[in-house]
Amino acid sequence: MAEPFIVFGAPLIGEEEIAEVVATLRSGWIGTGPRALAFEEAFRDYTGAAHAVAVNSCTAGMHLALIVAGVGAGDEVITTPMTFCATANVILHVGAVPVFVDVDKATLNIDPNRIEAAVTPRTRAILPVHMAGRPCDIDAVRAVAARHALTVIEDAAHCVEGRVGERRIGSISELTCFSFYATKNLTTAEGGMVTTSRADWAEALRRYRLHGLDQDAWKRYGPGGVRHYEAVVPGFKYNLSDLQAAMGLPQLRRLEQNLKRREEVWAIYDAAFVGLALTVPAAPAAGTRHARHLYTLLVDEARAGVTRDTFRERLNAMGVGTGVHFIAVHLHAYYRERFGFKPEDFPNAAWISERTVSLPLSAKLTDREVERVVEAVKGSLG
Repeated sequence: MAEPFIVFGAPLIGEEEIAEVVATLRSGWIGTGPRALAFEEAFRDYTGAAHAVAVNSCTAGMHLALIVAGVGAGDEVITTPMTFCATANVILHVGAVPVFVDVDKATLNIDPNRIEAAVTPRTRAILPVHMAGRPCDIDAVRAVAARHALTVIEDAAHCVEGRVGERRIGSISELTCFSFYATKNLTTAEGGMVTTSRADWAEALRRYRLHGLDQDAWKRYGPGGVRHYEAVVPGFKYNLSDLQAAMGLPQLRRLEQNLKRREEVWAIYDAAFVGLALTVPAAPAAGTRHARHLYTLLVDEARAGVTRDTFRERLNAMGVGTGVHFIAVHLHAYYRERFGFKPEDFPNAAWISERTVSLPLSAKLTDREVERVVEAVKGSLG
């Protein structure tokens, strides 16, 4: 009998999450309320941030972060092309222009040495990404930002557990955005969080995430009494529900334990692939902690004897799911057509796009599944 297909990015959902969701359903309060508030407080404490505001996606968080930072029509935001398209899309949503800076081939992160040359009088922010869970050189990014009075908004969708020295990701820059999508290290099925060092921005984020109202539903209908509300800004429907937060609370409590398991799987992969005609992820920078979100191989046909896509097809046929993170944003049709981008504009990102493949990496993986992934990788070359 064939062994089950190994789904890429399958989350580890335990009985504790199920019990919390059931308790939430039985409570009668399933929208944004006490559990969402508790999740915000727990996440704030985990990251060491001054404030944490829950939203329904990292995309929503980045959109709101740009708004509260004052980025608008005609402004420019420097970011990386080696990311999910949402990172660039939100810049367009506020009427600004994404300005891409190429990445380092080894780290897949934005090359801080190239950022300064991209700054213009219209630049208002830098939006770096901690790609695959590896913290970017955030101090170098912030140094450029400081010289030009720019806001740094970190895309930490992959990097909940990341650290730079003793500082946790989420406590370093003015604004940091996290994802709790189904495949992420901490999942609420869909969801996100914005951390910020500024109380006024936290207040603005809370208003913008729920239609611009000055009172959320918990304040209006909860035990605090009857209150009227009014719209004070033209906001959005970006709030996180208590049902989602009910998943997030036990996920957060188990986050460090799950990271240890992913680190074990990562080490097995590293050891197994020594000597193969593949490029494995670079070691984390000294003094940082990698969140181990994506284990990305680079499959170069000249070395491996197989294209990346054929390699993926062979893995799939052996029952192993994979992902591609990412096809660089400047290669997507909309960005090509609107901005006239060519692959060679950001050659490192384009080179990675043709070769990158992500292997299953989850605390849910069994030893046998990890063994099967290794066997499939070795059997798919040449």
